Amino acid sequence: MSYNLLKGKRGIIFGALNDQSIAWKVAERAVEEGATITLSNTAVAVRMGQVSELGQKLNCEVIPADATSLEDLENVFKKSMEVLGGKIDFVLHSIGMSPNVRKGRDYDDLNYDFLNKTLDISAISFHKMLQAAKKQDAIAEEGSVLALTYIAAQRTFCGYNDMADAKSLLESIARSFGYIYGRSSKVRVNTISQSPTMTTAGQGVSGMDKLFHFAEKLSPLGNADADDCANYCMVMFSDLTKKVTMQNLYHDGGFSSVGMSDDAIEVFEKGLE
Repeated sequence: MSYNLLKGKRGIIFGALNDQSIAWKVAERAVEEGATITLSNTAVAVRMGQVSELGQKLNCEVIPADATSLEDLENVFKKSMEVLGGKIDFVLHSIGMSPNVRKGRDYDDLNYDFLNKTLDISAISFHKMLQAAKKQDAIAEEGSVLALTYIAAQRTFCGYNDMADAKSLLESIARSFGYIYGRSSKVRVNTISQSPTMTTAGQGVSGMDKLFHFAEKLSPLGNADADDCANYCMVMFSDLTKKVTMQNLYHDGGFSSVGMSDDAIEVFEKGLE
């Protein structure tokens, strides 16, 4: 159901890969809510994934870009303003990748070149994105920028590895840049801490299936899925949340506030038998 929350707004969605992606769901919902958008991902992802298919479906342009390249990001904002006919009202950063995770390196045996890539791709790209946009005055006054994060930025989850460090940095960037962008242009910058979600990237994390089921048992409302996250993003992109900024917003069915649940205790006790 559409509520026209984004009617007349222009947006950029970074990170859609396939129909399992949260960014993919956000793009679909944004158009459904009345927005016009552009999509961006790496050239390799555009060639190998289904982003072009999504672009055709939503009648929006796909602009390939390496999110670690300032030049590429500047081009995305410049071209998006040309294509969409004005400044950008909302942006989603849904980008994350760890070579250490992909290569199975443990946290106490990291490859530091890989770590630098993890931080650059998963967190510093957010700073570059915001910096590129601000220098071009590309985001409209009272615009909204979101980045997806995870509670491993605050708590230790075995298997999440150096992505936890990246998410911590990502959230810090949202606060620091949120203050600057808020003061200058009333642009909101927030992060959404999402439930474990079975995206292509999420499934690459060791033990993700077990973590998914654990969170489901612990959360009073159960895990929030990609569609739920897309709905939440619509509210955060809309004019209904003009005074919300510099926040890390938990969207996890209550997981982040629960110490232990009856269901989790029952499963734990069965494991001890």
